[in-house]
Amino acid sequence: MIGSGLAIALEPGYAAFIYARSGLGVKHGIIPANCVGVIDSDYRGEVIVGLKNSSNESFMVRDGDRIAQMVVNKCVLPELIVSDDLEETPRGGGGFGSTGGGLPE
Repeated sequence: MIGSGLAIALEPGYAAFIYARSGLGVKHGIIPANCVGVIDSDYRGEVIVGLKNSSNESFMVRDGDRIAQMVVNKCVLPELIVSDDLEETPRGGGGFGSTGGGLPE
């Protein structure tokens, strides 16, 4: 868990997403511990970046290192409706490969 030294206050309807920096992942195996970090609009406090070292080599994070990148997006928060039935579609409940791509055998 690495403190970024950055705190943000997002407006309702927005969220920030913390992504890997490709160079750290490819060259050093340093990746976000949870794939993508999500910062909700009601969070107040320092942005903390959880990192995982997937290599066998030690890696030192130094003050000022660029360890992640943040993207702020508008988020639609839908109203959830409990239902016993779903509208039918041609695909239905077909999963992986059901749209013609198929899975390798």
